Amino acid sequence: MHEAPDTPPTPAMAAEVLAAALPFLRQYQGRTMVIKYGGNAMTEPALQAAFAQDVVMLQLVGIRPVIVHGGGPQIEAALKRLGLRGEFIQGMRVTDAPTMQAVEWVLSGEVQQQIVGLINQAGGKAVGLSGRDGGLLQAQKLAIPDAAHPGAFLDLGQVGDIVSVDTAIVRRLQDAGCIPVISPVGVGANNESYNINADVVAARMATALQAEKLLMLTNISGVLDGAGKLMTRLSAAQIDAMVADGTISGGMIPKISGALEAAKAGVQAVHIVDGRVPHVLLLEILTGQAFGTMIYPA
Repeated sequence: MHEAPDTPPTPAMAAEVLAAALPFLRQYQGRTMVIKYGGNAMTEPALQAAFAQDVVMLQLVGIRPVIVHGGGPQIEAALKRLGLRGEFIQGMRVTDAPTMQAVEWVLSGEVQQQIVGLINQAGGKAVGLSGRDGGLLQAQKLAIPDAAHPGAFLDLGQVGDIVSVDTAIVRRLQDAGCIPVISPVGVGANNESYNINADVVAARMATALQAEKLLMLTNISGVLDGAGKLMTRLSAAQIDAMVADGTISGGMIPKISGALEAAKAGVQAVHIVDGRVPHVLLLEILTGQAFGTMIYPA
């Protein structure tokens, strides 16, 4: 964990910081940034407060933030209380009907309302949405090939694959000065709910909104190579090689895949950043220093 300084900055230091941020403020004025919020930043009170303050600050300086949140730890806790066991395949949560009920309750209820409340408490005007609202996320059952049985697919239950994204309600909220907070629950053609990986939702949302940046907060400093060293830039070819040799595995696969998809689709910058660093959003966006891994399509 990075600790905050023990003494407050002097007026001269504060002025210097503001002056250094000015070029970034000009560059990003009026631009949308999609932020995937998850990991430790969602469970530690000090980081929760810092995140909410950062989001409000970004809006105050003219940036249009959109939040897509996860809730893995909270879902696990809810399943445990219900006597259910979580299971993952290729980084995706297996979601039968009882698990889907818990997922929807936790994501669109408990977790989302906490985030909305924190942002509002920090001076913002947040509004919670699920993929059901305004037809935001149309989905279908996700089909994952079974590597052990060519031609067959793994059944993950009510895990969804995004069919389409309708951003109209998000844009209206932005234009009204609100900060959309989106839970990754989609709706199918027969009104069934689907649990969609939050990293995938964030990437598709960033693409649909033509966002300037996609920032994905996670529990590590970024993408690490086989020796545990941070990779500040990562190309498509490097990603393929790291997946093949197992360096990237499990829950990092959908995160990296979503980030690469967004970069290829025209999102100007995709960053995987360390959510354990207080005020990492401001540090990543308004300074020239890298605080994670940048994904690029070449």
